[in-house]
Amino acid sequence: MNIIIVGCGKVGNTLTEQLSSEDNDVTVIDRNYSAVQTLADKYDIMGIVGSGTDHNVLNEAGVKNADLLIAVTGSDERNLLCCLIAKKAGNCQTIARVRNPEFNHQIRYIKEELGLAMIINPEYAAAREISRILGFPSAIKIETFAKGRVEVLKFRIPADSVLDDLKVSEITTKLHCNEVLICTVERGEQVTIPDGNFILKEKDVVSIVASPKKAKLFFKRIRIQTNQVKDTIIIGGGKITFYLTQLLLSMGIDVKIIEINRTRCEELSELLPQATVLCGDGVNKELLMEEGLARADSFVTLTNMDEENILLSLFAKSKNSNMNVITKINSIDFDEVINNLDLDSIIYPKHVTAENIVRFVRAMKNSIGSNVETLHHLVDNKVEALEFCIRENAPVLNIPLEKLRLKSNLLIGCINRNGTIITPKGQDMLMMGDTVIVITTNKGLNDIKDILKD
Repeated sequence: MNIIIVGCGKVGNTLTEQLSSEDNDVTVIDRNYSAVQTLADKYDIMGIVGSGTDHNVLNEAGVKNADLLIAVTGSDERNLLCCLIAKKAGNCQTIARVRNPEFNHQIRYIKEELGLAMIINPEYAAAREISRILGFPSAIKIETFAKGRVEVLKFRIPADSVLDDLKVSEITTKLHCNEVLICTVERGEQVTIPDGNFILKEKDVVSIVASPKKAKLFFKRIRIQTNQVKDTIIIGGGKITFYLTQLLLSMGIDVKIIEINRTRCEELSELLPQATVLCGDGVNKELLMEEGLARADSFVTLTNMDEENILLSLFAKSKNSNMNVITKINSIDFDEVINNLDLDSIIYPKHVTAENIVRFVRAMKNSIGSNVETLHHLVDNKVEALEFCIRENAPVLNIPLEKLRLKSNLLIGCINRNGTIITPKGQDMLMMGDTVIVITTNKGLNDIKDILKD
């Protein structure tokens, strides 16, 4: 596909990396020469210095032959204008990043009137992900497939867990959870798609595939909490906090916000009258303790400083080891250091945004030969979980799974057959109309045939 990305910030950078790696022809546009040159050199793509609202610049970028334009500059209005001009100049599909809460209640109207394929709000998308985690606090991350019938849940094995020193194959025999499948294990820097002989260890970060009902039964068997949190303390009063508080209040969760800017506190108090809004410095340890940090069910750090968010989260864990802590990180690249810290869930808004857009691009390819229904990136984009639809003449049809010559580092996670979820075993077969979830470290799978060895 021919894709134009307008804006070379954090999201534009992440999109360029992911989309160029999937054999798309990517062109980036930005007013900043250095930002354009950096991406062009790093990913061997075409870069143009200029404004995405300039008709001549868009023509130079090849808008007439483009399949998709993605506008992710820092201005909502500029993004919408880029998309409008691109629709007129090239009739391509368009995606705009729109962040202002004032636009949120009229997103559908804007999308329809401007003919946009998609509008993405990074702050709202991040808030939705955080709210899902607080609704199921044992999970670090939750992804959904098969229209919500299947989930991929990520969690860390706690101390003294029944899973410690347990073989993957023994989950069925000892815990009687035969409809839960371990799909990935993170141990330090190593990521494994385990077989039955793999031995789980304390502190491993594990992802499972299961229906929501079976996932809750599994967590009950391993004695891990599944009920949503009762309350939360949020540090920082930005856009994510606004959206998140709305979502949490609708779930019946009490919310306390600590924000240092008095004007913003007054705004939030008016917008969110059911929440408790405190004007104060979230880095003040005495204030945190006075406001019930040691008794809170959850703690979310949403300031604009990554380092501050990390330190606050570590402090909260030191004072209340039972609480669920969520840390927002915007730009720090030291993943190997962050992953070794005692943090529960980490939210990268740029990754949430990019993943939603990449999922849409895969869906566009679906109409021209791909049959990917759903895509989620796991383990910091090292692993993909894909949902394929099994169509007529697929090379995997009606063959027992144990006889398929599957690629290495690939696992068939579950089969959805007319709404019935099947945890696959060797004798199970894929039938026409099934959707199947595949977990793999192999990138760029576009068709079910791609799971087979050449």
